[in-house]
Amino acid sequence: MNKKPTLPKIVFFGTPEFARFCLERLVTEGFPILAVVTAPDRKAGRGKKLKASAVKIYSEEQQFPLLQPENLKAPSFVDHLRTLAPTIQVVVAFRMLPKVVWQIPSLGTLNLHASLLPNYRGAAPINWVIINGESKTGVSTFLINEAIDTGALLLQKEIAIKADDTVGTLHDALLEIGAPLIVDTLIGLTERALIPKLQQTKGDEREAPKLTSENTSLNWNDSLTALVNKVRGLSPYPGAWYLFMNKGEEGRIKIFKASAVYEAHSNPLGQICIKQDEILIATQEGYLNCKEIQLPNKKRMTAEALLNGYTFDESARILS
Repeated sequence: MNKKPTLPKIVFFGTPEFARFCLERLVTEGFPILAVVTAPDRKAGRGKKLKASAVKIYSEEQQFPLLQPENLKAPSFVDHLRTLAPTIQVVVAFRMLPKVVWQIPSLGTLNLHASLLPNYRGAAPINWVIINGESKTGVSTFLINEAIDTGALLLQKEIAIKADDTVGTLHDALLEIGAPLIVDTLIGLTERALIPKLQQTKGDEREAPKLTSENTSLNWNDSLTALVNKVRGLSPYPGAWYLFMNKGEEGRIKIFKASAVYEAHSNPLGQICIKQDEILIATQEGYLNCKEIQLPNKKRMTAEALLNGYTFDESARILS
């Protein structure tokens, strides 16, 4: 009769829904959670009220000891972790840990990253694989070291990216394979069945930098395929955007769903054209059909719904 392995005692680090889902899976599988570390509550929304992270809300429901340090190098925080004496620490969607923290456990600190490392190291891998038109992605588990997303690999799982995937749908698909991969990795490490392997780079790897106002704007000199991919890669959050001029006023529009219309035309680049219930923006290859958009200080809505109460004049255009 095979002896059931002793499950490692875990300190879990994470903040958003992606991390909460993984933590819940660990709990379901019976892993002992010594404590949970998550981001401090932040002000959010128009009322600037303090908002707890998804991980904090779940941890409080489970009555886990909860830590929310502002400074990860604070001696009181580090000493607390050492006192807990975790077998391993698990990190999912959390900020970079200092060495004094990740070197505490005997088995090291495990991280789940939402890409096939060493490709797409960085803060926003799910966004960038879609923006860059990739056909596949996946999840990787690795042991944290001094540099971001460069530690020794443990396990990986690959999935295809569908033509209509957005960040929202791909996020959910990666969750479904990511949480079980953490479980498999923890068991493999505990049983000494996994040998960490150094990441092998070829020189053509792409990065996944943090999303900013600059790199989420649309460039109307791009191909229609690139424009549609950028919309998909930023939907439902934060949204691809552009500045436009209408009726002598400048504003910012966000696009959450769009399709390519390959059609010869004589309109200048960036001209906003209204055809029946469609909002079309002229590109070099045709038009970007903006199906779901958001005007300044308005809710996200379909083009048809927007045009029921809003009009574009004949000179409406995007601003480069």
